[in-house]
Amino acid sequence: MAAIGLAISRTVHVTLSALGLAALFHTHPVLFDVVRWFGATYLLVLGWKMLRAGETEGLEEANITGRGWEAIRSGVMTNLLNPKALMFCALLLPQFIYTEYDLTAQYLTLGAILVGLGFAFDVLYALAASRLAKRFSGSGAIQKATKLLFSTVFGFAAIGLAIGGN
Repeated sequence: MAAIGLAISRTVHVTLSALGLAALFHTHPVLFDVVRWFGATYLLVLGWKMLRAGETEGLEEANITGRGWEAIRSGVMTNLLNPKALMFCALLLPQFIYTEYDLTAQYLTLGAILVGLGFAFDVLYALAASRLAKRFSGSGAIQKATKLLFSTVFGFAAIGLAIGGN
């Protein structure tokens, strides 16, 4: 479900890139910084929630509808509040655009390829992580280490986003 959220935010990034928002961020760095700080704050909140969470529920409970919507929302927010993902779209896609052809069709085609490949990667990654989680789900020590590891990763990602600047 998080892969769906990531695909939604990638679609928004491609659209915003096509509309020139990345150019706006480039000319008005304060706007870029605002989004960057919101993103860093959101990553810190996610890391804190993960660290403070109780024992992990059984994997069979992970498919509850409410959790699915929560995963979609988390995927959207995590990627949408990452201004570097928007800049990636803004810098990558134009390199493959030819001005003598229909710009809209080219952006739609390249955007669909980017979103589709990203979605496929995210699904494969989630499936692999799920298999590993099933294998190690019985060990309380591994669950605690995993919570600590991923909370730390979110924390460092937030710090990197905050101090990474332009």
